[in-house]
Amino acid sequence: MNKKHIVLAVVLGLSVIGYMFYKDVDTHKFSGIQFGFQTWMGIVIAILCFAAQNFGMMWRYRLLTEGRLSWKQVFRVNVLCEFTSAVTPSSVGGSSLIFLYLYKEGISAGKSTMVMIASLFFDELFLFLSCIVIACLFPFDTLFGETAWINAGVKWVFFAVVTAVGLWTLLLYIALFYKPQWIKAILIALFSLPFLRRWKEKIVHLTDDLVSSSQRMRQHDISFWLRPFASTACAWCFRYAIVNALLLAFSSGGNHLLAYARQWILWMISIVSPTPGGSGLSEYMFKVYYADFFPDISTTILVALVWRIITYYSYLIAGAFVVPHWIKGNPKSL
Repeated sequence: MNKKHIVLAVVLGLSVIGYMFYKDVDTHKFSGIQFGFQTWMGIVIAILCFAAQNFGMMWRYRLLTEGRLSWKQVFRVNVLCEFTSAVTPSSVGGSSLIFLYLYKEGISAGKSTMVMIASLFFDELFLFLSCIVIACLFPFDTLFGETAWINAGVKWVFFAVVTAVGLWTLLLYIALFYKPQWIKAILIALFSLPFLRRWKEKIVHLTDDLVSSSQRMRQHDISFWLRPFASTACAWCFRYAIVNALLLAFSSGGNHLLAYARQWILWMISIVSPTPGGSGLSEYMFKVYYADFFPDISTTILVALVWRIITYYSYLIAGAFVVPHWIKGNPKSL
């Protein structure tokens, strides 16, 4: 969470938006945008979808920790995770540090690790299954765009990422429900290396706790697991619905179901972005993918900026308030 990462994320995102404004925007066309009831209603719905998305993630943490965290605590954990995702490459994400945030909130190391694995599993499972459904519902040319190089390039990157996500989901499933001992063996072997050996004893205790937590978690019936999966699905669906709300506010029409489906494509492509939070690539892909939903390119770029303010820069702002208290070890002062 180095300040340089935050600055880099902001500079990259705003630079791409600024370049697109400079290159493609005709400011005179903004005068044609009518900020009437429908526009403001769409923006309000987008903000409500954003709130619902975060509530879904917070609900999942409450369920997986079996109610041991208050709503205030899961709010803090969610902000920290989303902030981490915003300042690191999408392939890293905030879920990889859930165990650290939960541990600091008083959850045992083993239980925190299990919640992290379960959270990753539910995210990847939903994305994998929903991407398969989306790919079956729409013709590829419609789903991936009619421009030849975009259609070909994005399509193969998308299917490569979906395949990788599917394999990762299977690995997490095995680790979560069948072989937590594999994780224990890998970690102990890793911390047996000379330069890591000083922490081996702590890792042994952590992995023992991990295995016992896994055994307790496996005693739950399927209804216990369906609820966090449902909260995960709701969170992702509301995340993607933000674009549809902005289309309602600014668009001149178009197929809203197709616009919704393209969010899956955009998200999976952003996973391979080396930039923090997919900065730069996300803004550019939005312009490419949603240009046919707006009357002109100027409006498309404006909406891309509004979309990123709601879904990305808001986490940078929230993290700026939460992270300093968390680093100082005094989260209760928030």
